[in-house]
Amino acid sequence: MEGGMVDPGFPVQTTTTTTTTTAATTTIYFDKAYINPRNIPAILKIAVMVTNLIGYLCSAFSTFNYYSHSEWFCFVSMTGFWATGILLILYVLHVVEKFQRVPWLKVELGYCTLWALLYLIAASVCIWRGGADTAAGFFGYVSLVIYAVDAFFKFKAWRSGEVAQGERQMEAQPELASPGAY
Repeated sequence: MEGGMVDPGFPVQTTTTTTTTTAATTTIYFDKAYINPRNIPAILKIAVMVTNLIGYLCSAFSTFNYYSHSEWFCFVSMTGFWATGILLILYVLHVVEKFQRVPWLKVELGYCTLWALLYLIAASVCIWRGGADTAAGFFGYVSLVIYAVDAFFKFKAWRSGEVAQGERQMEAQPELASPGAY
């Protein structure tokens, strides 16, 4: 082959880079629109906070409040109340969008699943003991159902590749042209 000729069997390789970015806000701001009747995750968080608080009050003011099963129920309900409240604040202030590298859906899936199991134990023991803790056990089962439904929605969202809040920022990988046949 001569110096300036290109072999037709080997095409010139090119590299293309495509960058696609979406408008994801990374600033923290209060979004009162997050808490609306159409937003299922927000409604589930608020509902479980209410049932956690009512269950705690039923257990804390029962005649068996110094027993270990009642103390366990109070621990489960108040920890669930505060953890869910913190998650609600993180979503309302769009902090979740700021930290997109955290797998929020997996974290919440694990949290909701764990709390559903803890409520299964705590509410079952309260119902088994009977008496004034039966009301706490009832609200424990209601919280269990809400946590299980929330875990189901988190699982579906995680499996479909959704993000917890906002839009995903993606950068496409460079595409390499394949060399021709030999």
